[in-house]
Amino acid sequence: MANPANRSTHPGGQPTGIGGERPDSAPEEAREPCSRIVVRPVGSPLPLGFVGLSGGTFVLAGLQLGWVPTAQSHAVALVLLAFVLPVQALASVLGFLCRDAVAATGMGVLAGTWLAMGAIMASGPPGATNEAAGLLLLLAGLALLIPVTASRADKLVASAVLATSSLRFFLTGAYHLSGGTAWKEAAGVTGLVLTAVALYAALAFEIEDVRHRTVLPTLRRGSGARAFDGASGHQFADVIKEAGVRREL
Repeated sequence: MANPANRSTHPGGQPTGIGGERPDSAPEEAREPCSRIVVRPVGSPLPLGFVGLSGGTFVLAGLQLGWVPTAQSHAVALVLLAFVLPVQALASVLGFLCRDAVAATGMGVLAGTWLAMGAIMASGPPGATNEAAGLLLLLAGLALLIPVTASRADKLVASAVLATSSLRFFLTGAYHLSGGTAWKEAAGVTGLVLTAVALYAALAFEIEDVRHRTVLPTLRRGSGARAFDGASGHQFADVIKEAGVRREL
């Protein structure tokens, strides 16, 4: 008599034998082993990343609009390095652990850009433009459009934050390349808009994560809505194909 402890249920509903093999399989059928994948619940890193983004863009906007004296450019650089960088870098790492490559990529691009800009501002004369910084900002603006495009508008509020960040980087990059005051002021105003959008997104996703329901609109659509409101079964249907589980990236 077979020991019940040595039998388990195959995901397809058929019993499995020792080693995950199906005892009722025909000899010619390939016997596939069962794999067990364990996931660990992690709090959403989006609010943390958006708060860091709002802090960086608000302080930089103050410098660009003249609220912060040009002589304090090094202080702004320290804010980018000491506050914005670690917060968004942590959000990026947690985003990958949460299996959200779109959010993680966006946060990673933002963290790297703030690091570079903080280092350039800290090492250069106050208020100086820098062509290398301009080129980097243009590239960062393009890079942020990658997760925006990949998300397919599944989370419209999060996509709006990244898209506004992209525009902000484009305008700041144009200022560094041209030195035009109009570009600088446009970047500062866009930075204020981004501050408001990022703070709203942080609040909306934080409340959603704590209360497990949408209170402030996050405009989830498609897979973004199903990931939060749908049953858990479909969310793990393709987990075997994800990075960290499949053999190769």
